[in-house]
Amino acid sequence: MTPVLNNLVHNQSSHCESGVVSNMLSTNGFNISEPMAFGISSAMSFAYLPFVKVAGMPLIAYRMPPKTIINTVTKKLGITLHREKFSSADKGMAKLDEVLAEGKVVGLQTSVYWLPYFPDEMRFHFNAHNLMVYGIDANDHYQISDPVFEHTVTCPKRDLEKARFSKGALAPKGLMYWVDNVPKEVDLTPHIYSGIKKTAKMMAGLPVPGINLFGTQGMEKLAKDIERLDRKPKKCRHLFLAHIVRMQEEIGTGGAGFRFMFASFLDEAANYTNNQAMFEASQMATEIGDNWRNLASLAVNHCRSKTPVPLSDIAAQLRDCAKQETELRARLLAIK
Repeated sequence: MTPVLNNLVHNQSSHCESGVVSNMLSTNGFNISEPMAFGISSAMSFAYLPFVKVAGMPLIAYRMPPKTIINTVTKKLGITLHREKFSSADKGMAKLDEVLAEGKVVGLQTSVYWLPYFPDEMRFHFNAHNLMVYGIDANDHYQISDPVFEHTVTCPKRDLEKARFSKGALAPKGLMYWVDNVPKEVDLTPHIYSGIKKTAKMMAGLPVPGINLFGTQGMEKLAKDIERLDRKPKKCRHLFLAHIVRMQEEIGTGGAGFRFMFASFLDEAANYTNNQAMFEASQMATEIGDNWRNLASLAVNHCRSKTPVPLSDIAAQLRDCAKQETELRARLLAIK
């Protein structure tokens, strides 16, 4: 294999998809921070879906579905995004080599489990991890910019192939993407305002009777289910609460992390637009992130302490997060 090494901007990020978007566009000459990409794509949300299982437990999401950020940002900025999936692993790897040889960096959807540079304790079956490939050496080791790592890493071809074509929920099917026609400069002002308004509208959940799984409605339903755990055996209570903590704090940055990133977006947006109301909203979003982190601490305390925190206290903490997000929503909708 002829070695290839393309130019790259690699910055460690909080979340894989927003990090890839920021690094990919910056590599192509359009500098955009990770929080700005997250904010203008209206990625912050909440969903509690008991009928969708992750390792046998309900799906709890704190952001919009995978690919929302890359698709929304490129559409808003007028960037051409090429995407391909493959039924054949051989064709998928050959296409990756072809695009790398054209001098481009390539985004991939992968499974964390098959990436050997992840520590063993962090490798689990999650099929929506994003990274960028920017080269390949003579030994068929790919040069990778994984935004959750401080430095670039390498991965043998056989492992990257497994990661791209893993099976199960959200199977990547070899998805690869790259960009063309990246603008050098764009006025972000209208995208900032539209991103804030859309985020605010989604924070209340869906305006459809009987569907209470999203936004603050979903938080209230989860709080009720936490209270109902007192009817369950101790093992079931601990599994459910530990799952909440894992979904919130480990998978995809989590509830607190996304609130902190949204706060950073509002702070950067306030400077960009000289809007004091955005800065004040950023302070509130930071406080909300702190409260989500407190929720995780209470859940861990319930599982580990000899004198566990009552389930009613954990549910009350979640309702407090919902109340704060309702207040933030009103403040965001009032921004002019």
